[in-house]
Amino acid sequence: MADMSELKSLKNLRRPAVVAAFGGWGDAGDAASGVIDHLAALTSAKLAFAIDPDDYYDFQVNRPTVSTTSGGERSLQWPTTEVLVAHLAERDLVLIGGPEPNFHWRGFSTALVSAMRTVKPEIVVMLGSMLTDAPHSRPVPVHGSAATPALAETLGLEVSSYEGPTGIHGVLAADCAVIGLPTASLWASVPHYVAEPPNPKATLALLDRLEDLLDTPLDPGDLPEQAVQWETQVNDLAAEDSDISAYISALEERRDENQPEPQGDAIAAEIQRYLRRRNQGPSQR
Repeated sequence: MADMSELKSLKNLRRPAVVAAFGGWGDAGDAASGVIDHLAALTSAKLAFAIDPDDYYDFQVNRPTVSTTSGGERSLQWPTTEVLVAHLAERDLVLIGGPEPNFHWRGFSTALVSAMRTVKPEIVVMLGSMLTDAPHSRPVPVHGSAATPALAETLGLEVSSYEGPTGIHGVLAADCAVIGLPTASLWASVPHYVAEPPNPKATLALLDRLEDLLDTPLDPGDLPEQAVQWETQVNDLAAEDSDISAYISALEERRDENQPEPQGDAIAAEIQRYLRRRNQGPSQR
C-alpha cells in the first residue's frame, strides 16, 4: 500500500476522475489498457505510486521482462499496477493500469480504493474489452453501465445488471460502491476472429465513449489513422480466405439487420465530441 508521501500527488486535484483498466481476462486486444497507455503518453502523466508486485502477482504467469536502455544498460521490469496523475486543460485524471492480479484480490482492491478516497473523484470509470462476434468492419459496440439508477440516469447509461463470474473490475466496482464512489463501466466488443493485440479501433471507441462520459475533450492523437490501417490489414487477410470472408459477411448482415438507425442522442453526442475536439487547447495536443 502507498505511504502518505506517495499519496500527496493525489490530493487537491481539479475535478478528478479515476480511469482504470487491467490487462488479461478483461482486456481483449489490449483495447482497454490501450486507453490508459494513450492518455498517459498524451499527457506525460506522472507516477503517483506503484503496487508492490510481490504481494499480488505470480511471476510465472506475469513474468518480469528484461530490456536494454538507450545507454546500453540492462534493465529489469517487474509486472505491477501503476497509479498515474494526468493533467488536462479542464480536469485531472488518475489513471490506473497494470495486469489483473493473481493473488489477494481483496487486499489489492483495498489498496486502490484507499488511494481513491484520497483522490475524492467525481467518478470512477472501469474500462474493459471482451471477445464477441462483432464484425471488424462495423463501428465497435461499447456497452456502458452505472452502479446506481441515479448515476445511470445522469450519464445516460444502463444500470449494471450482470450476474456471474467477474474480474478485478467487478471487485473494485463493488468496493467503490461500499464507500459511495460513483462508478461506471465501459466495455468494448472485440472480434473474436482477430483477437491479436493491439486493436486501435476498439481503443478509439472506448476513448470516444470515455470522452462523452467525462464531458472532457480527449485528443485521439494518431488512433484514428491506426484504426483505419488496422481495419485495412484485417480486410486484406480476410480476402485471402474465402471461409473467413463468408463468415464476416454473415456477421455484417446480422449486425446491419439488428442495428437501429442513429438516435438523436447518439447524433448529438457525436456533434458535441466534434466541437470539444475542435475547441481543444494546444496544451492537450
